[in-house]
Amino acid sequence: MTTKRWHGGPHVEKDAKTVRLSFIQPDESIREVDARVGESFLQVAHRNDIDLEGACEGVCACSTCHLIFPVEVFDQLPEPSEDEEDMLDMAFGLTETSRLGCQVIVTPEMDRLTVEMPKATRNFYVDGHVPKPH
Repeated sequence: MTTKRWHGGPHVEKDAKTVRLSFIQPDESIREVDARVGESFLQVAHRNDIDLEGACEGVCACSTCHLIFPVEVFDQLPEPSEDEEDMLDMAFGLTETSRLGCQVIVTPEMDRLTVEMPKATRNFYVDGHVPKPH
């Protein structure tokens, strides 16, 4: 089977297995959504109209999809690339368990996981520009 890719993340079929994820939003409200196994957290957010910016459209060139993971999950994630670490250095509200949502892929073990969105983002692009997923 050949894996298809699209700009900003892996291609995942609409009938892929799903898990439930919760996002603690900047206003502290919680959004619980279905996430397809194999897609990035940024893709999950965009598909479910969660306001996780992703100014670079998921190519690890900004820090606007910064998420904060629980330590027990963070410790199980693959190590971040050097590019991701460089982008995280610019993230607002960086923590020891911060990762970029475009770089973390949903797995079956993440069912019922809750991640936190920071209170703000730093976007060095253009004020007022809100990119839309393709």
